[in-house]
Amino acid sequence: MSADMTGDVVILGGGLVGMTLAIGLAREGIASVVVDSSDPATLTAQGFDGRASAISTASWNLYTHLGMAEALAPRGCPIDAIAVTDGMKPGRIDFRPDEGDSSLGRMFANRDLRLVMYETSAREPLIRFLPNAHVASRERGPHGVSVTLEDGRVLAGRLLVAAEGRQSPTRDEAGFTPARWSYHHRAIIAGLTHARSHDNVAWEIFYPAGPFALLPLLDDAEGNHRSALVWTVAEQDAAGVLALPDAAFIGEVARRMGGMFGTIALAAPRTSYPLNFHHTAKVAEHRLVLVGDAAHGMHPIAGQGLNLGLRDVAALVEVLAEGMRLGLDPGDAQMLKRYERWRALDGFMVAGATDVLTRLFGIPGRLPSAVRRLGMAGVQRTPALKRFFMDEARGMSGTLPALLRA
Repeated sequence: MSADMTGDVVILGGGLVGMTLAIGLAREGIASVVVDSSDPATLTAQGFDGRASAISTASWNLYTHLGMAEALAPRGCPIDAIAVTDGMKPGRIDFRPDEGDSSLGRMFANRDLRLVMYETSAREPLIRFLPNAHVASRERGPHGVSVTLEDGRVLAGRLLVAAEGRQSPTRDEAGFTPARWSYHHRAIIAGLTHARSHDNVAWEIFYPAGPFALLPLLDDAEGNHRSALVWTVAEQDAAGVLALPDAAFIGEVARRMGGMFGTIALAAPRTSYPLNFHHTAKVAEHRLVLVGDAAHGMHPIAGQGLNLGLRDVAALVEVLAEGMRLGLDPGDAQMLKRYERWRALDGFMVAGATDVLTRLFGIPGRLPSAVRRLGMAGVQRTPALKRFFMDEARGMSGTLPALLRA
């Protein structure tokens, strides 16, 4: 069967990780075909839906190297500080960069990230993007890979990349068996406007039922102060919280915020998704690699999910570019093994730390709360520890691919 479309790499999943990978490969002269089941027009429709992502310093370096930073910069809100508190009680930690350091990252509405991503990829002749496309079958042979779409088109390449997210059918079909469990919690997402400025501070407020995060965004066109809310509730309580009338929902949110932003209002309908954990140390096999949430899904407690996926992207681009410059096939087993070794420990450490934090702050009772606040006060008074945590949040620790360095 002849192929309707070919590329060095076939990427299944054109989300924030998959499409960024295609752009990174194109900058190295590597052609890709990107297949995505969603509709870009729907994902970039006008309006604010509350979905937002924290982009770490390392991820911002990646966007800079890929030529996306200039278009993104005016759309993002700098994170000048992160406040971590146990139920708004005394003993919080304030993370602030040292004099001369950059911010702790930037917050973007996901719509803005996608708009710039689509615009950038459209200018790359080495990227073929197939939206609204559904995969019927995948084959990996000794010399290449092929993907047949439901409309009959056949795509051919030499490496298959699974970037389809947590429910990756490619990963499951290949027999990868990630460690996984459910937290039996649900994240409720909403956009808020508020009377007082957030002063570019991201808040992580821990309650026994789950973390309550307020993420700073730029003011809207009318000058309204905006934040994205990620509120974790027990699965059995989620339906009730989602069904609350707007006024009652805002009342519950305001109570947990302690009135720090003044009067608040909903800026977008509420949405939600279940919270679970999965991680696979095996992220490569014959002509197949996993990136992003296909390899590791975690609690949003530290906002590291997308950044971890972008670290996968930077490492895979570097490995493939170096290998192909030496004349190696992009599906070369040793090359893919190098990617797997590079990413396995980092993915495990970030996912594991996130899981430990979630469980530690989920222990109810006065004594556990007092112990947590004592530990937080210790971190607050120890500059070296604070610096360590800030470097981790920035994604600037460990052996970094070139695309993540300034």
